Amino acid sequence: MHKVLFDCDNTMGVKDRDVDDGLTLLYLLGRKDIALLGVTTTFGNSTIDVVHDNTTRMFQELTIENIPLHKGAASPKNRHSSAAEFLVEAAKKHPKEITLLATGSLTNLYGAYELDKDFFSNIKEIVLMGGITEPLIINGKNLDELNFSCDAEAAHIVLSSGAKVTVLTAHICLQAIFRKEEYERLMNSPSISIYQYIKQKTLPWFEFVMEEFAIDGFYNWDVVAAVYITHPELFNENYLTIQSTPEDLKCGYLKASEVCLNSYSVNIPTFIKDINEFNEVIFSTWKNVTIHQ
Repeated sequence: MHKVLFDCDNTMGVKDRDVDDGLTLLYLLGRKDIALLGVTTTFGNSTIDVVHDNTTRMFQELTIENIPLHKGAASPKNRHSSAAEFLVEAAKKHPKEITLLATGSLTNLYGAYELDKDFFSNIKEIVLMGGITEPLIINGKNLDELNFSCDAEAAHIVLSSGAKVTVLTAHICLQAIFRKEEYERLMNSPSISIYQYIKQKTLPWFEFVMEEFAIDGFYNWDVVAAVYITHPELFNENYLTIQSTPEDLKCGYLKASEVCLNSYSVNIPTFIKDINEFNEVIFSTWKNVTIHQ
């Protein structure tokens, strides 16, 4: 059983904002091998107020009553928050047992470390979605990195913390495209209430991405990191020595180097071994989520 804390910038259902954090939450809820100990919100896809209000609404829609939800810091200027306090207490309560999944800015994680210098040593593993190792280009458009760059100092602290860190970069997530075929699976399953919930929440984003990038689908960015927790065998291991400074991380750039004084080791998988199995795992997991009418 994986004990998981989920730190996210969930905007699923917010106009012209990404849906991947919400889809990730649904994945975590649907896994019988995950004990979701709590959710903390951070900024990134939108402001902390929009993210937290949206996540609160999603909790209400899904009748989630037994999982703590805590609001994170609004910016790097003051990282002390309810979320940071909760992360510290959870890590103390379950030392070396928790996998921390973080899919937005890493401000709350740094805030937890500021409150407790033993925070990272109390965590079993940190799994992140973020970072780039080269320019991120979709159909000729160069995209900015949108997670590590939100709080570069926090990203540096987390990556160099000495904890076991795995990073699912934007590049590997390009392999996890939610294509028209997958979307039709939602459309053609009217009897499965969670599929209809997902369709309702994500259709505007599906259409927005098609128009913006001329691609027939959208990328399941954050879900990739969640699937890594439960199915690491679907990914290659790729430990690299990284020497990115906070300045590098302002662009989300992960710079590989030789081992040196300021370097740190990070697992950065580069490919999903079987994309069809990957998608099947996601759909079968979502199907386990019950919506109480």
